[in-house]
Amino acid sequence: MVEIQEATDTSVFGQIAEHQHEQVVFCHDHETGLRAIIGIHNTVLGPALGGTRMWHYASETEALHDVLRLSRGMTYKAAISGLNLGGGKAVIIGDARTQKTEALLRKFGRFVNNLNGKYITAEDVNMTTKDMEYIRMETRHVAGLPESSGGSGDPSPVTAYGVYMGMKAAVKKVYGNDSLAGKRVAVQGVGHVGLYLLEHLAKEGAHVVLTDYYEDRALDAANRFGATMVGLEEIYDQDVDIYSPCALGATINDNTIGRLKCQVIAGSANNQLENENVHGPALVERGIVYAPDFLINAGGLINVYSEVIGSNRQSALTQTEKIYDFTRQVLDKAEQEGSHPQAAAIRQAKERIASLGKVKSTY
Repeated sequence: MVEIQEATDTSVFGQIAEHQHEQVVFCHDHETGLRAIIGIHNTVLGPALGGTRMWHYASETEALHDVLRLSRGMTYKAAISGLNLGGGKAVIIGDARTQKTEALLRKFGRFVNNLNGKYITAEDVNMTTKDMEYIRMETRHVAGLPESSGGSGDPSPVTAYGVYMGMKAAVKKVYGNDSLAGKRVAVQGVGHVGLYLLEHLAKEGAHVVLTDYYEDRALDAANRFGATMVGLEEIYDQDVDIYSPCALGATINDNTIGRLKCQVIAGSANNQLENENVHGPALVERGIVYAPDFLINAGGLINVYSEVIGSNRQSALTQTEKIYDFTRQVLDKAEQEGSHPQAAAIRQAKERIASLGKVKSTY
């Protein structure tokens, strides 16, 4: 079983060492109000590619903790998907609805450019393809640009497609067939990815209960797809077959795990398990099948990688469809080994990094 220890040293360098990051960059600009952190976890397989999210973190410590976990997850995501990429991520501290400006984004682009290609950014929570265009004005090390600008476009539909494939694979494991018709699904978060996932669920005839941090967004989605809207905390108490976390991470924790009434967890959020060593095994004990987050939400990364190597959207969708088979393999492997799916997936990713690490050290 792979051991993933949570940070015990809360100092900056202690946390960096705990997660074994190569580099962490703190970005600050007084004129634009930019406060951002770029985390580069591992570049053995290639340059670190990972999106930038903008969020109103309660503290800088919380932002650092988030970027370290997110960038580590990107390393495993790229590795298990067979991509020649390392893992990185960035967070911009602030309210995207009130503080995001062209100047702020372009200043962030300059910080990205200073890394000389070791980190390639793309869009994540509260960021758009238009934002990537602003960043592109200051650096060429950006992906997820609009198709009109020669990019691969919004990666969200591809991310959602991968989550949908992974969800069906997990459902197959539990029910013996992968149909979602009539299945009750609790979707937590209906941003870009969540909305596209709702389209897939609606087409299959699933019954959806949803929530979102922004109540107006949740209400619009509920009306559009004929779903039931519930409060942020109520989502954990729903009597459903599938819980699909599609917002922020760590929602599977000591406070929520006992409330879940599902048999499958499959969503797009990163780092869904607050503590992988504790909550991964706990789900197994409760008989809940967990589709590893970094495995099934890899579609967006696959999409932007296709842009980096000059491929197309159809190629990205074809590769993303393989998430179904990858998920089934990991779930079977975890069962055979007597471990939990997240541990099995991490070990598989680490094995590829270690193997290719014999060929090259860092990017």
